[in-house]
Order: sequence, then C-alpha cells, then structure tokens
Amino acid sequence: MTVLKETIKEQAAEQAGELVGFRRHLHAHPELSFQEVKTASFVAEKLRSYGLEPIKMADTGVVAYVHGQNPGKKTLALRADMDALPIEESNEVPYKSTNPGVMHACGHDVHTSSLLGTANILNKVKGSFEGTVKLIFQPGEEKIPGGATLMIKDGVLQNPEVHQIIGQHVMPLIDSGKVGFRQGIYMASSDEIYITVKGKGGHGAMPNLNIDPVLIASHLVVALQQVVSRNADPTMPSVLSFGRIMAEGATNVIPNTVKLEGTFRTMDEKWRDQAKQLIRKIANGTAEAMGGSCEVNILHGYPYLENHPELTNRTKMQAEAYLGKENVLDVDIWMAAEDFAFYSQKVDACFYRLGVRNETKGICSPVHTTTFDIDEDALEVGSGLMAWLAVSELKLSR
Repeated sequence: MTVLKETIKEQAAEQAGELVGFRRHLHAHPELSFQEVKTASFVAEKLRSYGLEPIKMADTGVVAYVHGQNPGKKTLALRADMDALPIEESNEVPYKSTNPGVMHACGHDVHTSSLLGTANILNKVKGSFEGTVKLIFQPGEEKIPGGATLMIKDGVLQNPEVHQIIGQHVMPLIDSGKVGFRQGIYMASSDEIYITVKGKGGHGAMPNLNIDPVLIASHLVVALQQVVSRNADPTMPSVLSFGRIMAEGATNVIPNTVKLEGTFRTMDEKWRDQAKQLIRKIANGTAEAMGGSCEVNILHGYPYLENHPELTNRTKMQAEAYLGKENVLDVDIWMAAEDFAFYSQKVDACFYRLGVRNETKGICSPVHTTTFDIDEDALEVGSGLMAWLAVSELKLSR
C-alpha cells in the first residue's frame, strides 16, 4: 500500500495544475440549483476524456463508474455537488463569476473539480482495488428538496447497490493541507419557515384604527425564541433564526401584511417535529391575541447528517496515513445543513472537511459570502486524498 499511496500522491501532483483550471472555469461559469446544464456537460466531457462513460441522472446530475478487480464485490460511492448560490461576487480575480448574481460561494466548484481528479486517478489504479467506485456529481444541494433526494429517487444508490458513501466539503476555518473528521451526528437538520402576518393597514398617525402587522411580527420574532430557550433540551443543539422581514409600508403607512422568513435547525428528528408544532402554535396564538392572524408554512428540509462511526474511523486513520497525523483534525458539530444527510440516512456515510484557508494569501472568508475563495493548493489534497480513501476502503473488502 505504501507504493500505491506514493503513486496516488504523484498523480495528484501531476494533475494539480489541470484541476486549478477546471475549478477556475467552473467558478467563472456558475449555475444555480437544478440549472447546472453547462456544468454537467463539462463534467461529462472530462469523464469521457478519462475513458469513463458518464450517465445522466436527475436531469442535471452525472454518474460514472470505475470498476476495479471483481467489480461486483462491493460498491463505494464518492459524491460532489455542482450548484452555485444567488450571490454577487465581489472578488477581483481572473476567474470571477461571469454570471451576474450567481457565485460559487460554497466551494462546489472545488468539490466537482476534486472529484474529477479523483476519477482520473482511480481509473489509472483500478487494478489495485476490488469492487466498484460510483462517482456522483449531483445537482441542487443548496435548495430544498435537495438534489440528493432526486438522485436517490432515480436510483443512484442502486444498480449496483451502494454499500458506503464518502463526501468532502471545503472548510475555510481549516488551513489548506489539513482535513477534519467527526464520528456520529455531525450536521443539523434544516427547515425553512415562512410566516405571513395579517392585520389591517392604514395611516401611521392613526394606529387605533388599524391592526398593526408590523407590531405583531415584532412580537412573533421575540415570542418564538422560547421554542429553543424554554422548550428544547439544553443538551440538544437547536437554532431558530429569522433572517428576513418584509413590511411594504412607509414611514407613515402601516401595511396590511408582514412576511417573516427563517430557519429551524436541530439534531433530533422527534424534537424537530415537536418544535415545528410549537412554532405554529405560538405564531397563531400571538397573532390572534393581538387582533390579527397569520399563515405559517414550514418547508421540511434536510435531515441531520450522521457519520457512520466505523467507516469514519477508518477513513480518518487512512487520512492520517496519507497526510500525516498532524494534518488530520477532529471537528465539532456544525449547525449548517447538507443534503448529503439524505445519503447518510440510507447507507454508511462519511462526510469530512477539506481545509482551504491560507491567511498568508489573504484567503479566510467564510462560505456564503461575496469574498469567499480558496487556496487552490487544496485541490491536490482533495483529489488525491479521496482517491486514497476509496482505494483503502475497497482494499479492506478482501
């Protein structure tokens, strides 16, 4: 395995420049969730150039296979997501987004480029492992219902049956060259909350003649905080946040309606359901008590993400063998959500973090910001490590 590890490292280094080019192309041409037509075509073209046969799935998803020795023995899936976010990029770089209002601000261009590199490496060393590697390039991670659900519905975990799945995600809190792992429950569930508060609008100088939905909405934001602070088990991580309030009035105009939009996140499905019932009850009761009414619509989003303990422990150990123990970190729970969670509910899964931070280069902005960027040296690590993890796991099946 030592010789194989060095071979993979050499191949990762050799293709690093090409992967930077892939990433910059994808970064400059981002596409929103479920609109990844050109991105999927780019991925398919590169897979064909490696001698692989891409298969279309879920409209803009792409799947390909690398068959090792005894290909029917076991199937391991590797997953990357391809969609971008509705964010206007403010970076002044040669590969800045050319699509106004759309940006790869979450690193999916990195995930896609890295998995292409992994595909190339695995195809070159396919005689050194047993089983099959299924390469999954999925659409729509950023938008409910999540591209993973569509890929699963189209049979991505079947024919052949996937036994395990591994994914990676950029982490700007971790230095480039390092990765992070966590066993067990890792990321939160995520539901979207939409509340329309209804009152009676009118002149701001005569509030006694109105039913003020702005005031009701203000009370709702405060009242709903008790869902977590007074109802959640203190040992259960939970977050309820409102990020958007829309009141189309004016300085002297009280509107008829106010809209609130927010998110609820936790790591327990039973409590998740209870909390959503509480949100509805408190919102309706508060609005009614103040003379108004409200409509509460909660979109059921992604479940919590759980990393299989044994698989994650093995991949962490192999990451240490590949990168050195000092470059493999333990990470804490993360209250963000990921539709990779849908895979983790179906098969043994491991979702780990790829460091992309480099303070010397001034690269330290968080994901989902207008200035997010990566240290592109991470692409060599991302492609090589994932190839090594796949080969190591399939070697264990002997």
